[in-house]
Amino acid sequence: MTNRKTFLYIALTVVMALVFLRLFQMQILDQKNYEEKAQENSIRRVEQIPLRGVFYDRNLKLIVSNNPAYTIRVTPSEYNKYANTLNPILESVLDVEPGYINKILYNNRTYSKYIPIRIKRGIDLKVVSWLEENSEHLPGVDYIVEMQRSYLDSIVGSHVFGYTKEINPKQLEAEKGYYTAGDYVGNTGIEKFYEKQLRGVKGYNCILVDSKRKEIGRFKDGMDDVNSIKGKDLVLSLDSDVQKAAEEALRGRRGAIVAVEPKTGEILAFVSSPEYDLNQFSYVTPKDYLRDLYSDPQKPLFNRAVMSLNPPGSTFKMLAAMAALEEGIIDTNTTYYCGGGFSYGRFYKCDGVHGTLNVIHAIEHSCNTFFYQLILKIGLEKWSDYAHRFGFGKKTGIDIGGEATGLVPDEAYYRKHYGANWPRGAMVSLGIGQGELNVSPIQLAQYTALIANNGRTFVPHIVKGYLDDKTKKIVPYQFKEVTAPLKQKTYDIVKRGMFLVVNGSGTGAALKIPDVKMAGKTGTAQNPHGKDHALFIGFAPFDNPQIAVSVIVENVGFGATYAGPIAKHVIETYLSKDYKKKKMEAKAPKFQLEAEGEQIAD
Repeated sequence: MTNRKTFLYIALTVVMALVFLRLFQMQILDQKNYEEKAQENSIRRVEQIPLRGVFYDRNLKLIVSNNPAYTIRVTPSEYNKYANTLNPILESVLDVEPGYINKILYNNRTYSKYIPIRIKRGIDLKVVSWLEENSEHLPGVDYIVEMQRSYLDSIVGSHVFGYTKEINPKQLEAEKGYYTAGDYVGNTGIEKFYEKQLRGVKGYNCILVDSKRKEIGRFKDGMDDVNSIKGKDLVLSLDSDVQKAAEEALRGRRGAIVAVEPKTGEILAFVSSPEYDLNQFSYVTPKDYLRDLYSDPQKPLFNRAVMSLNPPGSTFKMLAAMAALEEGIIDTNTTYYCGGGFSYGRFYKCDGVHGTLNVIHAIEHSCNTFFYQLILKIGLEKWSDYAHRFGFGKKTGIDIGGEATGLVPDEAYYRKHYGANWPRGAMVSLGIGQGELNVSPIQLAQYTALIANNGRTFVPHIVKGYLDDKTKKIVPYQFKEVTAPLKQKTYDIVKRGMFLVVNGSGTGAALKIPDVKMAGKTGTAQNPHGKDHALFIGFAPFDNPQIAVSVIVENVGFGATYAGPIAKHVIETYLSKDYKKKKMEAKAPKFQLEAEGEQIAD
């Protein structure tokens, strides 16, 4: 009996000790955690989504802004037990298929049931009014005002601006400290590249709720609320009038235009054609529209300005000329004879019989024979080295993303693909920008800017900086300088040839601009799958270049016929504006540049 009592006493003592320890843990050790959970049961933090930064062009014209739009949400903790009754009603009001709401809630099941889930964006005012009238019968259902993008009517800019879309699970996991399910993030173009600058800083309101999660009012009259901070308003280098002119000039064709200011690397116009309607992506993109885009054989979603790779054709002849001049292989007294072509294992044709030419007139008349012979004198490795110096075979670093590197073949490339005895005749075509050589329009624009500005420019970029909300001054972003240091005489000789292309009797003689001296080079890229691609690169004014342009028009024929006139139109549009602007510079500018800038890209 005594043993039994002793056992019971011990058992009770152990139980009481365990209870005491558990109470001690809950009330003392874990007191803070339980206090926070208790507070969460009575206070709901409602996110404040900040306004997304807007876009201005270089003249501070607003080109991308925000418009209010309504979004309906469901909070699972309050909604789920009524879902069977409410789903058919809401789905009917929202005009969506049965099962739509359950599908969204299921896809977001891993998140807290107390976090509101966006059900549908872009609901109209009739639906909002209905929600207001029936709110007491819709537990867990509410709506919020969010912002959707609005665009300047006169320009498209789809491949420049890009668009936002709902964050995917992978992105959410990577940046869960900021984003929540249903947030929109930049997906392409500037919207993606500058996402962190544009998105702003979230805030929140503290709302008192009762045991049934019903809102009572503001906690502490909003004393603990944290206001959101709007995203930075970006000032682009684009000139909206020049952008419009470029878009209209290329409309109905496949191709790309890139216009850049040589001294700064600022992009004045950037077009990839065909484009697509960004308004369809500003909020809820119709499935039919997306399906049509993805199936369109013209590939409107493909950014040709940075992704398309083609041989540069005769626009690359200046590269060979600069390499040969810089290495002392030729000078302006060196001549080659053109009798209509060149034999090297086989006959390589020229487009004319040019007779005896030096390098200046070989550029002027785009003599293939001259450059067939020249590249053999230079050698593949030297030629490849100079191509890399001018930014080919690597990304330019443009602040838009999605850039292709292109291909500049060298001996290692040919040995890999053809063996040690690779055919030396492959080099001959490279001399005129053909063969296994691929470049992008943005690379050609940077190359043209380097020639125009004697081997100095900056990484091509579309964003100049951001507009400070308080000072109303532009805070510039800083970009790295890009250089191709050659002798000044080398640049002078090559530019003289480009000047004569347009202003002499060269292949671009029909492109003369009244009162403006433009230099340029026509090109035609062979295309084994159809008609050749037309190219043109050029800059103006000749003595003080303000704009450099590269143009490619796919499957149309000669560069002088199709690409040249487009480049001429873009250059004329910009320079006519530029001269007018300079006459007005005596007036005090409304906005100024800050002295110090912010590093944004390499």
